[in-house]
Amino acid sequence: MKEIKENKEGSHKNIWYGLGRQRIEIPKTILKSRVLGNSLLKHLHVCSIGYYPKAKDHYTYRKKGLPENFLFYCVDGHGFFQIGKQRHEVGPNEFFILPQNVEHSYGSSADHPWTIYWIHFGGDSLPQFNEVQEVQKHFKPVYVKNNGDILPIFTKIYKTLELGYSIDNLLFANMCLSHFLTLFVYNSRHYAGTNTDKIDCVDSAILFMQEHINNNISLNDLSKQYNYSVSRFSNLFKQKTGYAPIDYFLQMKMQKACQQLDFSDRSIKDIAFSMGFDDPYYFSKRFRTIIGMSPKKYRTRRIDEAKADMQ
Repeated sequence: MKEIKENKEGSHKNIWYGLGRQRIEIPKTILKSRVLGNSLLKHLHVCSIGYYPKAKDHYTYRKKGLPENFLFYCVDGHGFFQIGKQRHEVGPNEFFILPQNVEHSYGSSADHPWTIYWIHFGGDSLPQFNEVQEVQKHFKPVYVKNNGDILPIFTKIYKTLELGYSIDNLLFANMCLSHFLTLFVYNSRHYAGTNTDKIDCVDSAILFMQEHINNNISLNDLSKQYNYSVSRFSNLFKQKTGYAPIDYFLQMKMQKACQQLDFSDRSIKDIAFSMGFDDPYYFSKRFRTIIGMSPKKYRTRRIDEAKADMQ
């Protein structure tokens, strides 16, 4: 009986025991038999999920880290986490991600213990996930805006897993997981209307491209607008998007051209001019390179598909 009483308080073997805690850990047998072999689930999936209210004496240290990622969302109180030798303080409405296989520790404040929602998530895609620039920004505490849709998604995942590990339940919970993660990693996109943070130069440049989709923009124009050298701006842009700036702009132009081919009877020559191309032949060449077929074939195929649908 003494051991049970002690386990009602504080952390023991990296698990917190306290009043009001909620925790589900998917058994390794289930992960092995129903998740890791499923092509829809094996890439990114929930391993465990929980909620710790006013987690007094919450503390964990793992020398080798975890084989999965760990997302913490602090809604009240204070705490800290440390990766290697770098320590970060955490407060209300902040979250952070602990990457897999990295030494770490974390714990709540003695004076104002945190209230946290957390999810362990793993999968084959985790190494690629952790290489994403937007993800790496959140290996430290970041303020998260919330219009009330974060916790309902968390609750859906938790309540679904409480109903057992049927394939349907696992599919639903893990499809919700992807959306849940975007609410944090791409928080500013979900709440763009209320975002007061300064937009970064790459996102700003893409919006500028969209506004000037019918014009010609040079790399010099873009780099000067954001006070970067051509090489620095190009590197920043490619690091975030995977494309050189002008290649990206041309893709946006061709997307717009596809829409005009789909939804208008304008000639290909007229569409080329409207996209800022003086030479329709050059336009067709770039269109073929990016879309994979000529503008004429693209339009003909769409017309043929529409006729087939009507038969």
